Amino acid sequence: MIRVAACFFFTFFSLPAAAQDVLILGEVHDNPAHHAFQAERVAELQPAAIVFEMLTSAQASKVTPENRVSMAKLAAALKWEESGWPDFSMYYPIFSAAPDAKVYGAQVPRAAARSVRDAGLAQSFSGDAALYGLSEPLPKRQQTHREAMQMAAHCDALPEELLPAMVDIQRLRDAELARAVVSAMRSTGGPVAVITGNGHARRDWGVPSYLQRVAPDLDLLVIGQAEAGQAIHGTFDEVVTADPVDRPDPCAAFQ
Repeated sequence: MIRVAACFFFTFFSLPAAAQDVLILGEVHDNPAHHAFQAERVAELQPAAIVFEMLTSAQASKVTPENRVSMAKLAAALKWEESGWPDFSMYYPIFSAAPDAKVYGAQVPRAAARSVRDAGLAQSFSGDAALYGLSEPLPKRQQTHREAMQMAAHCDALPEELLPAMVDIQRLRDAELARAVVSAMRSTGGPVAVITGNGHARRDWGVPSYLQRVAPDLDLLVIGQAEAGQAIHGTFDEVVTADPVDRPDPCAAFQ
């Protein structure tokens, strides 16, 4: 069962556009109901482009009209089984929901993520770091909060000295997703759908915050997806709640 709780933010932009330029759909990655909802909304919107957190730009270039009609062929072209993401059967309906949409990938390659600690956040970004605010430190309170979230997400098992780099990697991923959205809008004229985790979708410091900085005229609708009984962190225009997935405790190995 899926339940919807909505808290709407009404913003008016000067850019002539459709009802929304960008639809950002958050998820808990292994929840099938979340992906079914994403596929429904993508089918309704029929976007000109879809940006996937789960794909690198190189993978996205492998999507063709020929392999897109077959889940097995598309999974093989994307080498999905090697990616570490949940089963492709959950994601394929999103691809097929808008078969003519151009596919963009915004996943940060492992080498780029590793370079953050040594080279720095700004140097690891593929675009204009200053434009996207990556050459600026976060407000101290937000930095502290985000480091604490990273520690909790890694079962309190990370060395504290790694936490700043983990936060920087998250910022890099947010900015690369936003950059892919801007590229997709310029190339296709939109609308653009974004498939990503809730942490990247959140309005307050995720992808929308970067889009508001670099493309403030874009009309955004941001939907987060929660699980019943679980808190969802961040600010969204709408929050959709589905039944939780039965999964093992990820921190059991550290106990």
